Amino acid sequence: MATITSLGVGSGLDLTGLLDQLQEAERGKLVPITRQKEQQAEKISAYGQLQTALNGFQDALAKINDPKLYQSLSANVRGDAIKATTTADALPGSYRVEVRQLATSGTLASGRVNEKDQILDLQGATKLKLTFGSGDSVDIAIAADSTLNSIRDAINADKASGVNATIINDGSGYRLALSSKATGTDASIDSFSFVDAAGTVVTGPFAEATEVGAKRQGQDAALTVNGIAISSAKNQIEGAIQGVTLNLTELSIAEGETASSTVNIERDTLKQREAINGFVKAFNDLKGTIGTLTAFNAENDTVGKLLGDSAVRTIETRLRSALTSGVEGGELSTLSQLGISLQRDGTLKVDDAKLSDLVANNPQALSAFFAGDAREGGLAGKLGTSIEQMLGANGVLKGAITGAENRVKSLDTRYERMEKNIEGTIARYRSQFSQLDVMVAQMNSMSSYLTQQFDALDAQLGRKK
Repeated sequence: MATITSLGVGSGLDLTGLLDQLQEAERGKLVPITRQKEQQAEKISAYGQLQTALNGFQDALAKINDPKLYQSLSANVRGDAIKATTTADALPGSYRVEVRQLATSGTLASGRVNEKDQILDLQGATKLKLTFGSGDSVDIAIAADSTLNSIRDAINADKASGVNATIINDGSGYRLALSSKATGTDASIDSFSFVDAAGTVVTGPFAEATEVGAKRQGQDAALTVNGIAISSAKNQIEGAIQGVTLNLTELSIAEGETASSTVNIERDTLKQREAINGFVKAFNDLKGTIGTLTAFNAENDTVGKLLGDSAVRTIETRLRSALTSGVEGGELSTLSQLGISLQRDGTLKVDDAKLSDLVANNPQALSAFFAGDAREGGLAGKLGTSIEQMLGANGVLKGAITGAENRVKSLDTRYERMEKNIEGTIARYRSQFSQLDVMVAQMNSMSSYLTQQFDALDAQLGRKK
């Protein structure tokens, strides 16, 4: 039997073209399924956009649902390069800070040797003892044939030593230079010595520094806060002012002089306004996303991917209900009392002057309204809980996405089944066309044969010349 490439050769009919037309017509049955799959994919993408907008609104709600936001203070420093940061424990006030000296780390240099890698005469010492300003000491094991290099390495390898070691070339030889890792008098390295196995201190030209300037004692920071003297082993001072950390590291103080600054601890109204305005913006962005996904434009006949979608209607209804119901039992009960009004188009609008006045003069009422006494007690908590439910595994949005995904799977199954039916139909047509081609070819052949026979008979009978 002939194949599709030879269909029509025997019959002279355009059976291949006819088969292609039939196949195209059959595959047209797949077009509605493909379009339905595209529509469901567009829906899933639209649900993803809605979920992103809901997540953004949820993040904004989390910020205004924190009672610490309404207690937050900021430190404003006037004067030299003192920096100050606050915690939730800080209290409003003004503090005069005068710094007389910074905390420094102690340094100490050894005696001089000619070469860094020469073996030192340590008279049998097996340990290097480092003694600090606090009176504490640390023993570091060393080898009998130690060099300046190996002692440096032993000190740096001992994480508990509290000391950094390096080697300095002073132009006449090499010295072991030690510096305390921490600042302050107690952490300052006071001396070092070599000890033998019996615990006896050994002496020698390398064992101690004798030159002026080879030792520099570490010191504590010295300052006053509102006239009260304060000493600190660190330049980052916590607790001198309640809830405030003073950072003195960028100061440069000449000997005998004092650096003065005024630290004003004030309520951080900017952070509160930014958070509340962020809540309004996030809601309006969510509303804008919903508007785009459910829009209908009669002029160009375009329709939003989620127009008339029940999940979107449910989300809008729940959010509107939570926003308009407000909060009971507090000084503030509705958004309008905060200067936040619901517009005709469903968006929120802020009266900056009214909100700023509340932030400056009544942050406790704002805290009670948005955050409440418990996590779900205020408006932000109620809205946040509602969104968590909508976004949850059993939520309305997850259900809508799952439903669309299941419809896509069902359409895939229909498409595969329909495609197999079409392939079977085309195969049947091809077989029938092949049979037709053979049959017509045989009939043409028979017709030609009979014509020849009749022509020959006519010639024999003299009826044809």
